[in-house]
Amino acid sequence: MGGSDPHIHVESKVGHDDAAVRNVLASTFGLVGDLPSLVTTGCGVRVPYAMASPRPDKVTCLACREHARREHLRLAEWVERLGSMPGSTVSPVQARQAADRHRELADKFADAED
Repeated sequence: MGGSDPHIHVESKVGHDDAAVRNVLASTFGLVGDLPSLVTTGCGVRVPYAMASPRPDKVTCLACREHARREHLRLAEWVERLGSMPGSTVSPVQARQAADRHRELADKFADAED
């Protein structure tokens, strides 16, 4: 895609925040990796990293908003299953809280589509 796309997108790997991982590594070990210059988005295009956001209030691409909504609902189901597994280090209460947060994000991504 050319440089004329005015939309803010969401990365295709919703829930895998590279910037957050980078910050943890930097604060823990003093290691700082480079963020990618281009990312693949939920709508399938590659855009500069600066044109992608995990925040529902920033994403303007409707296809990316729908992708993020579906991914957060999928993650909510996954984390609830994880909390109910025998021997899981995630308690059912913690899993429910995380799942609720993902469902809340899914709702926020859906809200702006109306």
